[in-house]
Amino acid sequence: MANLENLISVWKKADVVTFDVDSTVIQEEGIDELATFCGKGKEVAALTRQAMQGHATFRESLTKRLKIINPSFNQVKQFLLSHPPKLSPGVGTLVTALQARKKQVFLISGGFQCLITPVAIALDIPLENVFANRLKFYFTGEYAGFDENQPTVDNGGKSKVIEYLKNERGFKSVIHIGDGATDLETMSVTDLFIGYGGNVVRESVKLRSSWFITDFNELLNAL
Repeated sequence: MANLENLISVWKKADVVTFDVDSTVIQEEGIDELATFCGKGKEVAALTRQAMQGHATFRESLTKRLKIINPSFNQVKQFLLSHPPKLSPGVGTLVTALQARKKQVFLISGGFQCLITPVAIALDIPLENVFANRLKFYFTGEYAGFDENQPTVDNGGKSKVIEYLKNERGFKSVIHIGDGATDLETMSVTDLFIGYGGNVVRESVKLRSSWFITDFNELLNAL
Protein backbone atom coordinates (compact mmCIF):
# COMPACT_ATOMS: atom_id res chain seq x y z
CA MET A 1 0.00 0.00 0.00
CA ALA A 2 1.33 3.40 -0.98
CA ASN A 3 1.97 6.07 1.63
CA LEU A 4 -1.37 6.43 3.44
CA GLU A 5 -0.97 10.16 4.09
CA ASN A 6 -0.64 10.82 0.36
CA LEU A 7 -3.67 8.65 -0.39
CA ILE A 8 -5.75 10.48 2.21
CA SER A 9 -4.72 13.81 0.68
CA VAL A 10 -5.96 12.68 -2.76
CA TRP A 11 -9.16 11.35 -1.16
CA LYS A 12 -9.91 14.67 0.54
CA LYS A 13 -9.34 16.74 -2.61
CA ALA A 14 -11.41 14.66 -5.05
CA ASP A 15 -14.17 16.39 -7.05
CA VAL A 16 -15.94 13.11 -7.74
CA VAL A 17 -16.25 9.71 -6.08
CA THR A 18 -17.62 6.89 -8.22
CA PHE A 19 -18.81 3.63 -6.68
CA ASP A 20 -19.33 0.19 -8.09
CA VAL A 21 -22.68 -1.17 -6.88
CA ASP A 22 -22.82 -4.97 -6.55
CA SER A 23 -20.83 -6.26 -3.55
CA THR A 24 -19.68 -2.67 -2.92
CA VAL A 25 -22.56 -0.28 -2.30
CA ILE A 26 -24.90 -3.23 -1.77
CA GLN A 27 -24.06 -6.47 -0.01
CA GLU A 28 -24.95 -8.84 -2.84
CA GLU A 29 -24.59 -9.29 -6.58
CA GLY A 30 -27.90 -8.05 -8.01
CA ILE A 31 -27.83 -10.35 -11.02
CA ASP A 32 -27.23 -13.38 -8.75
CA GLU A 33 -30.16 -12.40 -6.57
CA LEU A 34 -32.40 -11.99 -9.64
CA ALA A 35 -31.22 -15.38 -10.89
CA THR A 36 -32.08 -17.02 -7.55
CA PHE A 37 -35.52 -15.37 -7.64
CA CYS A 38 -36.01 -16.84 -11.14
CA GLY A 39 -34.81 -20.30 -10.03
CA LYS A 40 -31.42 -20.15 -11.78
CA GLY A 41 -29.18 -19.17 -8.89
CA LYS A 42 -26.45 -21.82 -8.85
CA GLU A 43 -25.74 -21.75 -12.60
CA VAL A 44 -25.46 -17.97 -12.67
CA ALA A 45 -23.41 -17.53 -9.48
CA ALA A 46 -20.56 -19.60 -10.95
CA LEU A 47 -20.42 -17.36 -14.04
CA THR A 48 -20.53 -14.23 -11.87
CA ARG A 49 -17.49 -15.44 -9.88
CA GLN A 50 -15.58 -15.99 -13.14
CA ALA A 51 -16.46 -12.50 -14.37
CA MET A 52 -15.47 -10.82 -11.08
CA GLN A 53 -12.09 -12.57 -11.10
CA GLY A 54 -11.55 -11.55 -14.74
CA HIS A 55 -11.64 -15.13 -16.11
CA ALA A 56 -14.09 -14.25 -18.91
CA THR A 57 -14.90 -11.05 -20.78
CA PHE A 58 -17.68 -9.14 -19.09
CA ARG A 59 -19.89 -9.07 -22.21
CA GLU A 60 -19.52 -12.85 -22.64
CA SER A 61 -20.42 -13.52 -19.04
CA LEU A 62 -23.35 -11.09 -19.08
CA THR A 63 -24.81 -12.63 -22.24
CA LYS A 64 -24.52 -16.17 -20.86
CA ARG A 65 -26.01 -15.27 -17.49
CA LEU A 66 -28.99 -13.46 -18.96
CA LYS A 67 -29.72 -16.29 -21.39
CA ILE A 68 -29.88 -18.64 -18.41
CA ILE A 69 -32.08 -16.32 -16.31
CA ASN A 70 -34.30 -15.19 -19.22
CA PRO A 71 -36.10 -12.71 -16.94
CA SER A 72 -39.51 -11.39 -17.93
CA PHE A 73 -40.56 -7.80 -17.21
CA ASN A 74 -43.03 -9.18 -14.65
CA GLN A 75 -40.34 -11.18 -12.85
CA VAL A 76 -38.08 -8.13 -12.61
CA LYS A 77 -40.99 -6.06 -11.27
CA GLN A 78 -41.84 -8.70 -8.64
CA PHE A 79 -38.17 -9.08 -7.71
CA LEU A 80 -37.85 -5.34 -7.06
CA LEU A 81 -40.99 -5.32 -4.92
CA SER A 82 -39.76 -8.19 -2.76
CA HIS A 83 -36.03 -7.33 -2.58
CA PRO A 84 -35.27 -3.84 -1.21
CA PRO A 85 -31.56 -3.00 -1.55
CA LYS A 86 -29.28 -4.24 1.25
CA LEU A 87 -26.82 -1.37 1.59
CA SER A 88 -23.32 -2.16 2.84
CA PRO A 89 -22.69 -0.93 6.40
CA GLY A 90 -21.57 2.69 6.51
CA VAL A 91 -22.06 3.50 2.83
CA GLY A 92 -25.10 5.73 3.42
CA THR A 93 -23.26 7.84 5.99
CA LEU A 94 -20.22 8.07 3.70
CA VAL A 95 -22.24 9.19 0.66
CA THR A 96 -24.05 11.82 2.77
CA ALA A 97 -20.71 13.11 4.08
CA LEU A 98 -19.26 13.33 0.56
CA GLN A 99 -22.30 15.22 -0.71
CA ALA A 100 -22.15 17.58 2.28
CA ARG A 101 -18.62 18.44 1.16
CA LYS A 102 -19.96 19.28 -2.33
CA LYS A 103 -18.39 16.21 -3.94
CA GLN A 104 -20.33 14.58 -6.77
CA VAL A 105 -21.19 10.91 -6.24
CA PHE A 106 -21.81 8.54 -9.14
CA LEU A 107 -22.74 4.86 -9.39
CA ILE A 108 -21.03 2.97 -12.24
CA SER A 109 -22.11 -0.63 -12.62
CA GLY A 110 -22.13 -3.61 -14.93
CA GLY A 111 -25.51 -4.38 -13.34
CA PHE A 112 -28.85 -3.10 -14.53
CA GLN A 113 -30.41 0.33 -14.28
CA CYS A 114 -33.74 -1.10 -13.11
CA LEU A 115 -32.05 -2.91 -10.20
CA ILE A 116 -29.82 0.04 -9.29
CA THR A 117 -32.47 2.79 -9.35
CA PRO A 118 -33.76 1.82 -5.85
CA VAL A 119 -30.15 1.91 -4.58
CA ALA A 120 -29.63 5.42 -5.96
CA ILE A 121 -32.93 6.58 -4.44
CA ALA A 122 -31.99 5.12 -1.04
CA LEU A 123 -28.69 7.04 -1.14
CA ASP A 124 -30.19 10.26 -2.53
CA ILE A 125 -27.99 10.02 -5.63
CA PRO A 126 -29.56 11.67 -8.73
CA LEU A 127 -30.55 9.10 -11.35
CA GLU A 128 -28.56 11.02 -13.97
CA ASN A 129 -25.49 10.07 -11.90
CA VAL A 130 -26.09 6.36 -12.54
CA PHE A 131 -24.26 4.60 -15.38
CA ALA A 132 -25.39 0.99 -15.82
CA ASN A 133 -26.70 -1.53 -18.31
CA ARG A 134 -30.27 -1.69 -19.52
CA LEU A 135 -32.50 -4.72 -19.98
CA LYS A 136 -34.81 -4.87 -23.00
CA PHE A 137 -38.23 -6.52 -23.18
CA TYR A 138 -40.68 -7.30 -25.98
CA PHE A 139 -44.09 -5.62 -25.75
CA THR A 140 -45.39 -8.96 -24.41
CA GLY A 141 -43.02 -8.58 -21.43
CA GLU A 142 -40.61 -11.33 -22.46
CA TYR A 143 -36.85 -10.81 -22.18
CA ALA A 144 -35.42 -9.31 -25.37
CA GLY A 145 -31.72 -8.88 -24.51
CA PHE A 146 -29.85 -5.86 -23.24
CA ASP A 147 -28.72 -2.54 -24.69
CA GLU A 148 -25.34 -3.40 -26.21
CA ASN A 149 -24.44 0.25 -26.75
CA GLN A 150 -23.93 1.06 -23.08
CA PRO A 151 -20.21 1.42 -22.22
CA THR A 152 -20.63 -0.78 -19.13
CA VAL A 153 -21.40 -3.94 -21.17
CA ASP A 154 -17.69 -4.35 -21.94
CA ASN A 155 -14.43 -4.67 -20.05
CA GLY A 156 -13.02 -1.16 -19.78
CA GLY A 157 -16.53 0.32 -19.69
CA LYS A 158 -16.15 1.86 -16.26
CA SER A 159 -12.95 3.53 -17.41
CA LYS A 160 -14.82 4.99 -20.40
CA VAL A 161 -17.42 6.48 -18.08
CA ILE A 162 -14.71 8.02 -15.89
CA GLU A 163 -12.94 9.42 -18.98
CA TYR A 164 -16.28 10.95 -20.00
CA LEU A 165 -16.66 12.55 -16.56
CA LYS A 166 -13.19 14.07 -16.86
CA ASN A 167 -13.12 15.03 -20.55
CA GLU A 168 -16.74 15.97 -21.20
CA ARG A 169 -18.01 17.00 -17.77
CA GLY A 170 -14.80 18.74 -16.72
CA PHE A 171 -14.20 17.02 -13.37
CA LYS A 172 -10.53 17.22 -12.44
CA SER A 173 -10.08 14.55 -9.77
CA VAL A 174 -12.01 11.26 -9.77
CA ILE A 175 -11.73 8.39 -7.28
CA HIS A 176 -13.33 5.01 -7.92
CA ILE A 177 -14.24 2.43 -5.28
CA GLY A 178 -15.05 -1.18 -6.15
CA ASP A 179 -14.52 -4.87 -5.50
CA GLY A 180 -14.00 -6.57 -8.87
CA ALA A 181 -11.83 -6.95 -11.96
CA THR A 182 -13.75 -4.32 -13.97
CA ASP A 183 -13.13 -1.87 -11.11
CA LEU A 184 -9.39 -2.54 -11.14
CA GLU A 185 -9.37 -1.50 -14.81
CA THR A 186 -10.11 2.09 -13.75
CA MET A 187 -6.65 2.46 -12.19
CA SER A 188 -5.28 3.90 -15.43
CA VAL A 189 -7.83 6.76 -15.57
CA THR A 190 -8.60 7.60 -11.94
CA ASP A 191 -6.60 9.73 -9.53
CA LEU A 192 -7.02 6.92 -7.01
CA PHE A 193 -8.59 3.48 -7.02
CA ILE A 194 -9.78 2.14 -3.66
CA GLY A 195 -10.43 -1.60 -3.44
CA TYR A 196 -13.34 -2.65 -1.25
CA GLY A 197 -13.56 -6.01 0.49
CA GLY A 198 -16.32 -5.52 3.04
CA ASN A 199 -18.60 -8.08 1.40
CA VAL A 200 -16.16 -10.27 -0.50
CA VAL A 201 -12.37 -10.10 -0.72
CA ARG A 202 -11.07 -10.74 -4.23
CA GLU A 203 -7.35 -11.43 -3.96
CA SER A 204 -6.48 -9.82 -7.31
CA VAL A 205 -8.13 -6.58 -6.17
CA LYS A 206 -6.57 -6.69 -2.71
CA LEU A 207 -3.08 -7.21 -4.13
CA ARG A 208 -3.26 -4.46 -6.77
CA SER A 209 -5.18 -1.72 -4.95
CA SER A 210 -3.30 1.37 -3.83
CA TRP A 211 -5.65 1.47 -0.87
CA PHE A 212 -7.74 -1.53 0.20
CA ILE A 213 -10.50 -1.23 2.79
CA THR A 214 -13.10 -3.53 4.32
CA ASP A 215 -15.01 -0.83 6.20
CA PHE A 216 -16.42 2.41 4.75
CA ASN A 217 -15.87 4.09 8.12
CA GLU A 218 -12.15 4.16 7.28
CA LEU A 219 -12.92 6.52 4.39
CA LEU A 220 -15.40 8.51 6.45
CA ASN A 221 -12.81 9.08 9.18
CA ALA A 222 -10.24 10.09 6.56
CA LEU A 223 -12.43 12.92 5.29
